[in-house]
Amino acid sequence: MDEERRTGLSGPTPGADRRTAPGGTSGEPSAEADPRARVRAEPAAGLDRRAELSEFLRTRRARLQPEDVGLSGFGRQRRVPGLRREELAQLAGVSVAYYTRLEQGNGRNVSAEILDSIARALRLTDAEHAHLTHLAKPKQHKKKASARAQSVRAPLRQLLDAMDGVPAYILGRRTEILAWNRSASAVFGDWSALPPAERNWARLVFLDPAYQRLFVPWDQKASDIVAILRWEAGCYPDDPRLAALVGELSVKSEEFRRLWATHDVKEKSHGIKHLAHPLVGELSLFWEGFRLAADGEQTLITYHAEPDSTSADALRLLASWGADATRVETPEHP
Repeated sequence: MDEERRTGLSGPTPGADRRTAPGGTSGEPSAEADPRARVRAEPAAGLDRRAELSEFLRTRRARLQPEDVGLSGFGRQRRVPGLRREELAQLAGVSVAYYTRLEQGNGRNVSAEILDSIARALRLTDAEHAHLTHLAKPKQHKKKASARAQSVRAPLRQLLDAMDGVPAYILGRRTEILAWNRSASAVFGDWSALPPAERNWARLVFLDPAYQRLFVPWDQKASDIVAILRWEAGCYPDDPRLAALVGELSVKSEEFRRLWATHDVKEKSHGIKHLAHPLVGELSLFWEGFRLAADGEQTLITYHAEPDSTSADALRLLASWGADATRVETPEHP
């Protein structure tokens, strides 16, 4: 099947009002229905927390030069980029042996004060500081929590439907797209045409050529997606489905492997996206993310255009077109 037809990005697609998976969840398709699901359904171990901690500290140290932190390089030739361990330990006020153990992934019994000192020495952002804490002092999660199907409450689905003309969707764990409205379908394609397991931003952005053409620049969207997954890896290192997703994308996408190796972490709650839409051309949309208090692992994402702009006109056109396509396809619901 043609990629654009499969994703619905070639135009308004019949049936675009089917906005959630059966039962309101993002459940995986059965292996019998989708052979690719059999690979993703195989049991997988979680990510190696000690390796994650080690690589995160190493990459943060490598991006700093002595002059960045007020140290002298002493004219010595450096075999590797960035600060040496002894320099970082000096800045953080800890022994070299202690920091070395931490960078080797041994975060047992490390205090919050030590982590704060290391975060300051490494010039970490707030998101990176929180990520370091998650890796070094992980919270205990129920073992079956990650396997539980994510569901969207009925009132939230009703809210999405009521947001006429405002593209909106619910984002769950592992960048899974759980529910959306018709305006979101008009902008991003008919997600209801995809198997539930493929309703995932990471898979769409890295594996679907139509979405690689949609985002301008694509590499910024790709970087944001990987940063989100890195954040989740710190919060839920024992999630086997997250580990399986990372493994799948690492095999199938060279660019994902490159970005994953940077260990960059971001926690963004708003911004602007530039799209090259196949129907209306260029779109510049502001987005806002609202973490749902009663469903802490879910976020409501909304998009809007600047008033009286060409993007606002294009967004209204897309929204009306999507509604017309739905009415034509479902005459029994006038």
